[in-house]
Amino acid sequence: MVKVQKATLTDASVTWLVLDDNYQLIEPVQDFLDYLRNLERSPNTLRTYAYHLRLYWDYLYQSHLYWTTVGLPELADFILWLRTPLPQSVQAISPKSSPRSEASINNILSAVCTLYDFHEKTGNVPHIPLYKTVLTPGKRYKSFLHHITKGKPVKTRLLKLKVPKRVPKTVEPHQVQTLIAACNRVRDQFLICLLYESGMRIGQALGLRHEDIQSMDNLIHIEPRDDNLNGARAKSQTPYIVHVTQDLMGLYTRYVCDEFMDILGDHLSDYVFVNLWEGRKGYPMSYSTVMALFSRLARKTGIPIHPHMLRHTHATQLIAEGMDMAFVQKRLGHAHIQTTLDTYVHVNTDDLKQAYQTYLDTRHET
Repeated sequence: MVKVQKATLTDASVTWLVLDDNYQLIEPVQDFLDYLRNLERSPNTLRTYAYHLRLYWDYLYQSHLYWTTVGLPELADFILWLRTPLPQSVQAISPKSSPRSEASINNILSAVCTLYDFHEKTGNVPHIPLYKTVLTPGKRYKSFLHHITKGKPVKTRLLKLKVPKRVPKTVEPHQVQTLIAACNRVRDQFLICLLYESGMRIGQALGLRHEDIQSMDNLIHIEPRDDNLNGARAKSQTPYIVHVTQDLMGLYTRYVCDEFMDILGDHLSDYVFVNLWEGRKGYPMSYSTVMALFSRLARKTGIPIHPHMLRHTHATQLIAEGMDMAFVQKRLGHAHIQTTLDTYVHVNTDDLKQAYQTYLDTRHET
C-alpha cells in the first residue's frame, strides 16, 4: 500500500513524500514533486499531487504494471479503477455509485499526465499519446484579438471525463446577517464581512497584513506571499486591489481598537487575523481555526456554511446586479475571464421563465 508522508526540510519549508510498502521513496513521483517544489508550487499543490499519484501507484501495483510501460488502454483502465467502489476482484450484487466525481477523476488524470509530461521531457519514459491537437475550441467569451489566434492548434487531453455543470453554493443576504449576529467576537464578524463583501479566498484573508489595508481609501491590496507563518497562500501569484465599503473599514477599525490592540498590547502582529483568545496569542490564524469557527456557526445557526461559499455569493450577486464580466474577473483575481464565465454564469428555470415573460411583455407592447 502506497503512503503519503509530510516532511519538513532544513529550510523549514514543507513538502510531501510518496513511499512504498518498505517506506522507500517512489523515485519517479518524488523527482516530479521536487520539480514542482523548485517551481515554487504551494505546499497544498504538492500535497494534492502526492495523494493523486499515490492512487495511481496503488493501481499500478494492483494491476501488476510498471509505470514506464503503460499506454492509453492502461490509463483508460485506471479511470475504471477510480470509478469502481469495490476491488475489481469483488463483484457487487446491486449497482454501486462511484466514490469519486467526474471532476475529481479529471484532476487525478491531470496529475498523472503532468507526471508523464515531465518524465518524457527528461527522457525517462517513451512518448505516450496523451493529447490530440485541435483548432482553438469554441468559447462563449471571445477576446479582442480572438481573430488572430482562432486558427492556431491547441493541445487537449484524450482522456477526460465530461463534468456535469454545477451551480456554486451560495447563501442569502439575510443568512449572512444571521451568521454575523451569531459571532461573539468583532474579529470573527470582520472576517465574515470581509469574505462576503470582497470575494477574497480564505487563504488571501489569512495572509493579510495591516499594511495591505488602506482604510482612508477603502481598498485592500491582495499580495501573494510564500512565507506566511500559518501556511496561507493567495493561490494567484498576481497582486491586485479590491475596493470595499466604508462600513467594512469601520468594522476593521473597531476590531483593531477594541480587540487586537487591547489584548496584544505592546506585542502587536503584522497579520490582521491572529489568535487572541485561544492558542498562541498574536500568531496568525490557521485554516483549521477558521474551519472550526465556521463549523460552530453552522451548528449555532443551522446554516450550512464554509468560507468559499461567501466568495461564490459575492460573485453571483455582482453578476445578478449587472456588473460587467471583465470587472468581476478582476475583482475575483481570475487569470482568465473564461474561468469566471464557466463558474458563475448559469441559467436556471426561474431565469428562463422570467426572460420569456419579459419577451412576451415587450412583444405585446410593440
